[in-house]
Amino acid sequence: MKIEHVAIYVKDLEAARAFFMKYFDAVSNEVYHNEKTGFRSYFLNFEGGSRLELMSAPGMDDQKKALKRTGYIHMAFSVGSEARVDELTARMKADGFEVISGPRRTGDGYYESCVLDMEGNQIEITV
Repeated sequence: MKIEHVAIYVKDLEAARAFFMKYFDAVSNEVYHNEKTGFRSYFLNFEGGSRLELMSAPGMDDQKKALKRTGYIHMAFSVGSEARVDELTARMKADGFEVISGPRRTGDGYYESCVLDMEGNQIEITV
């Protein structure tokens, strides 16, 4: 058994799609648009077979995302090396994204950093 995909609602569908394509080499399908409801989505494919569905719809509630809360907290991307973690973290910081931790070695042995995307979602970058 495997997780087939994870989905998140976003305010700016095109910006979210561009973010994952630029920083994590996602490959996107064409937009799906339900004209009756206004719902739009993209499926993003990543190396290794994982997929992320980005969704947007009119009238969404967008509450502040506390860093420590129940439910979804982050998605993690393995980039292959500590040097790549450092490089991607520095690149994202230079592009104006907030780095909330790292790069660092965690108590359980991971080498990682955590960055907030443009909508406040936590993205973990790890080896």
